[in-house]
Amino acid sequence: MDESPIRVRRFREILLWPVQLMPLKDGAQIQNHWEWLGGPDCPWQEVADEFTQDPGEFSERHYSEFVSFLPYVQRFLYGEGESRDHRPGYGGSPIRVFRRRDVAALTVTLRRGQAPLRFAIAHVDLHFFHDVDVAIIVVELFGEDLPLDRVQDTLFRLGRTYPPAWEPDGSAAQCPHRVEWLGADGAVLAVSDYERKAEYLSFVCRHRAPRIAAHWSFLLRPLVHHHSEETGLLRYRQLEYQRMPAMAYLSLDEPERLERADWVRLGFATSPGVGPSEVMPFAPAFLEGFEQRYCYDRYWDPRAPGAWTRSRILCCGHSLVMVGPEGDAFFTDAETGLLGQFRHQYFLLGLVVHFHRAALVMLSDRLVLAVSQLDIGTVESVKRFKRDIRQVFEIFLRFTHRYWFHELSIQGPLRDLFRLWAGHLGTDRLYADVRDEVQDMSDYLDSDGLRRQANTVLRLTVVTVVSTIGTLVTGFLGMNLLAMADDPLPMRILFFLFVLLATVGLIAFSVMRSKRLADFLEALSDERLPGRSKLALLTKVWERPSRRAGPPL
Repeated sequence: MDESPIRVRRFREILLWPVQLMPLKDGAQIQNHWEWLGGPDCPWQEVADEFTQDPGEFSERHYSEFVSFLPYVQRFLYGEGESRDHRPGYGGSPIRVFRRRDVAALTVTLRRGQAPLRFAIAHVDLHFFHDVDVAIIVVELFGEDLPLDRVQDTLFRLGRTYPPAWEPDGSAAQCPHRVEWLGADGAVLAVSDYERKAEYLSFVCRHRAPRIAAHWSFLLRPLVHHHSEETGLLRYRQLEYQRMPAMAYLSLDEPERLERADWVRLGFATSPGVGPSEVMPFAPAFLEGFEQRYCYDRYWDPRAPGAWTRSRILCCGHSLVMVGPEGDAFFTDAETGLLGQFRHQYFLLGLVVHFHRAALVMLSDRLVLAVSQLDIGTVESVKRFKRDIRQVFEIFLRFTHRYWFHELSIQGPLRDLFRLWAGHLGTDRLYADVRDEVQDMSDYLDSDGLRRQANTVLRLTVVTVVSTIGTLVTGFLGMNLLAMADDPLPMRILFFLFVLLATVGLIAFSVMRSKRLADFLEALSDERLPGRSKLALLTKVWERPSRRAGPPL
């Protein structure tokens, strides 16, 4: 049996970092943050849609990617062209992609004292979504001929936006010791600062929000962290915890040599550990059913002949890892093999499923923010609360009809992995929770509106009843009760103003005491109540009202 260390011949990792974008204009539902990017001094430049270029450049890989998805997902990802009669249709894709080309590589020192690893950067993209205040930054990196344990440690440590804790020697726990973004000429563009413990502690103390590591902050500029002191129109905030979702592709000479513990570490993207490779990173009870819950073995049967039976996909929610044999076109072909599918179809699968979760978390956060800013003692705050809830409800409806779906492909692997990935992330449950929250808020506002309408009708009814008394009296006595036609004009004007003020006062008093008057009228119509009770209710009409605590919702 071969006892040599296992090496990863080809390694690719795609990091996806969803962030919430802060509104640019209060009250506007659709913000279009990407309109403020671009220009000669901006590192981000919009990527032209390769599906609208010269048909001669449209390759089979593009075609295979497109037809992998169902029609409604195709329209979401790629948009739809005009029909022959130029009737308006779906239009362009709601996704806008920007790319920065100044970052060519990165070096990462995983642990203190280790030699740094160098990875080439395939691309750094920023994805915006129309009508949803969420952006996803995507970093794809790759390397060759790496030890398996270093690859496992890279998956475990690299995608950390801030350190969760620090070791006794001052190094950040679970984070790389040092990360450097490099330009095409090898110049260092940005360096991580995980070791600056005091700055992270101070930031959380002052802002009640985590501080983003320096190299990740650099990558997003001109977008700036919402809680930082940096100036910038485009601001973002962290949506979830410090570990970025990741996708990885590993080709090995002999995938069959991996122990079950290696599969577990790859499946959960956890650290390589210390000691023999067969030592499990978690307890046996926790790992019971690991293969059924986290492994997609459609192409994995090492006992059967054939290269296609040596490829395995693992998914746990925050990571998807694809492992297969080096040197076999089924797994390594960049156009039609699993490598090409990993970079395109499976990447889009990961983008969609994490966009779903990010959008739902963002909408839930918007609801919490609206409630947190509500001051029931201030009329303007109550109005703003109702307006914010209505906006979230409308955005959620548009998200549901434009972006939400339970299946994105009928191709077996994409269909099954979408269900598996969404199941681990709990997006269906999260969608149901957000829908119920939004619906509860909307139902409350609707019922509150009906209550206000009922109160208005009640007041109008009381005023009408009170006014009817005067109308009947004057109608019975006639319009010439007071003959003032021959009086001087100033006297008639003065008398008119007196009657006007008296009428306005009576109506205002009726409106102010409309609820008590309504109670009295209801009691007056109740034949079962004694006269004393009815008289008591009439007396209450003239009592001084108590002060209200604030405006009603």
